[in-house]
Amino acid sequence: MENFAELMFHDAVTELQKAEGSFERYQALYPHRRQDRLSDDDIAFIQDRESIYIASGTPDGWPYIQHRGGPRGFLKVVGENRIACADYRGNQQFITMGNLKGEDRVSVFCMDYLNRARLKIQGRATLVSREDADTELLALVDSAELPAERVLVIDIVAMDWNCPQYIPQLLPAEVVQGVVAQKLGALQAENEALKVELEGR
Repeated sequence: MENFAELMFHDAVTELQKAEGSFERYQALYPHRRQDRLSDDDIAFIQDRESIYIASGTPDGWPYIQHRGGPRGFLKVVGENRIACADYRGNQQFITMGNLKGEDRVSVFCMDYLNRARLKIQGRATLVSREDADTELLALVDSAELPAERVLVIDIVAMDWNCPQYIPQLLPAEVVQGVVAQKLGALQAENEALKVELEGR
């Protein structure tokens, strides 16, 4: 993989960093952020996601961001530096799909709102039709309940972990439901005990 800073910190970016006083800090930090492949922690984080945001670009240079989601683990690591997920029928605007026909470079945000973590991925994406997809790859991302129409494959070029600052902490519905059910159960038990106590008076 390429170093994220070398890929993304172009001249205009470094000029701004120098003006704002962050250049030296990043120069000291990012040379150490080199890795050839995804680590075990990276893989575990990626494969625990329920949704991602993917940005592509139009031929005129307009950025377009799309949300992709599914059951936890819908995004799979299918190679040292390759991720993939099933692609389903949406609103049939085909903007991301059309963009990838002209430019395969994408940016992906993998968000963990519960733990306030964010993994940024720069990569090259391909949408492969179900008919043309490798059978082993299709088996990894496919679902019997909702078969994939296509497979989105992204070869990771660079990645970077972001700080948690300004990421809101949001709780998944199942976590909230679990806490509410536990508290509700305790309240119901207390209520029943009070009823018995009142009846005995």
